[in-house]
Amino acid sequence: MTITIYHNPDCGTSRNTLAMIRQSGEEPEIVEYLKSPPSRDLLISLIAAMGMTPRALLREKGTPYAALDLANPKWSDDELIDFMMAHPILINRPIVVSPKGVKLCRPSEAVLDLLAVADIGQYVKEDGEVVSPKTPGARAG
Repeated sequence: MTITIYHNPDCGTSRNTLAMIRQSGEEPEIVEYLKSPPSRDLLISLIAAMGMTPRALLREKGTPYAALDLANPKWSDDELIDFMMAHPILINRPIVVSPKGVKLCRPSEAVLDLLAVADIGQYVKEDGEVVSPKTPGARAG
């Protein structure tokens, strides 16, 4: 199975997501999107595949979001994509692409739905939170 992660190594959520992919036995293609941003067409296709809007993909924390007044509803989807192209840090992460779909993996355990082997065993995130094994048919309690 081929998995791609649009990754920021400075982001704990992104690092946890990458670690969970690796714990499943996969070695993903890692795209450090701040160094190698996706093309406009690819970004548009990722947004569509995730079933979200450009506004929903915007990252606020640690970005020029406020300085650019991006909370203002006057911005069209195309304009928001223009901002993400000009400032890739505005693209929320990590985005994971697998044969099972495309997802913004926040929280990081959202990646389990995209893995061929979702039961990765117990995983402890960097902040100490424990992610329990995912088993088919299990219900969250």
